[in-house]
Amino acid sequence: MSELDRQIDIVVIGAGPAGAVAASLLNAKGHNVLVIERQHFPRFSIGESLLPQCMEFLAQANLLDAVHRHADQHHFQHKNGAAFVHAGRYSEFDFRQKFSDGHGTTYQVQRAPFDHILAQETERQGVEIIWGHTLVNIDQDTSPARLTVEDEHHQTYTISAQFVLDASGFGRVLPRLLQLDRPSNFPSRTSLFTHIEDNISDDGFDREKIRVTVHYQHKDVWFWLIPFAHGRCSIGVVARSEFFDGRDEDLNRRLADIIADEPSLKTLLANARFDTPAREITGYASDVSQLWGPNFALLGNAGEFLDPVFSSGVTIAMKSASLAADVLDRQLRGQAVDWEAEYAQPLRAGVDTFRAFVEAWYDGRFQDIIFASQQSKEVRAMISSILAGYAWDTNNPYVKDSEHRINVLAELCRLS
Repeated sequence: MSELDRQIDIVVIGAGPAGAVAASLLNAKGHNVLVIERQHFPRFSIGESLLPQCMEFLAQANLLDAVHRHADQHHFQHKNGAAFVHAGRYSEFDFRQKFSDGHGTTYQVQRAPFDHILAQETERQGVEIIWGHTLVNIDQDTSPARLTVEDEHHQTYTISAQFVLDASGFGRVLPRLLQLDRPSNFPSRTSLFTHIEDNISDDGFDREKIRVTVHYQHKDVWFWLIPFAHGRCSIGVVARSEFFDGRDEDLNRRLADIIADEPSLKTLLANARFDTPAREITGYASDVSQLWGPNFALLGNAGEFLDPVFSSGVTIAMKSASLAADVLDRQLRGQAVDWEAEYAQPLRAGVDTFRAFVEAWYDGRFQDIIFASQQSKEVRAMISSILAGYAWDTNNPYVKDSEHRINVLAELCRLS
């Protein structure tokens, strides 16, 4: 690339969902946006079960129609809820029966084509994406910020940008370059997963819901089963790292053995064909000392990632993109903004709601709630809203006062 010292309003690092939403929103407001993406799409990514709240953000960014148009071609599976299984017990939530306003359905997607669709539509709207380039240094103490970028031939060039949005996900570009990483307070866990031809013949199996199975012996070990629309699914197990100690070193055999040891999955997947190499991610929980600073802000997983249990990652990423785009647009138009009050605090409020439910999942309180024999229809609707991604709806008592209400409800369920 021959350009040196390009003058750009906004540089977005990463062309995934957060980057695409942020870039599309800011481009629509008339700003000059450049996206720098290290990889070439399509490429594999995890996080395949979207939440209905995502549809709101895709619509805001004028990306939703493109997703709908390509859904059948790429076997996106309509999703209307979540099902939970443990030792013969079954509970399901229909996201259309929720407390909050907004979409009640979404898709379960293979992320390679999904992310590619969003990126292509972002480009079609007029945003430039530079593929195969990596941000290797940033001087964000200057105004504008000065970025050093390396292309695939290891040639470097510089870009001057008024603002940088880091949507690099687990690549966590700015946290590494600016030393913003700090230890997460979540225990280190490992995800082991793959895609399979599921061959599920059970007529009672609902392909329009993600299925979360709690290990029959260990309540803090769980499996996801995410069906796609062409007889395939994503399946994985999440556990503390020590759960995998002493097991087969071959990841494919290890995962197959663990699934075969779980009675309900062994029956459901009796005819499944494991035809894709398994993958493993360890210690994925992450946090940072700050979500914004001079000339930059962190979006989605570049800032904080909790846990995959409620599929909140893509929703949080898109919410962060929507919030940041609004604040940044006003800033670049000369208005006074407060990134802490208008971006970091509102974003963390919803993340903290998810955090309360994730913590309650692993210590068993939320499992006691969802598998309780007697359940209030009104309370189920409130919980369904959070599972559907509406973790910023403060009209919902289980958003406004998550920890206290979870504690009270779990105690009532245990006594019933």
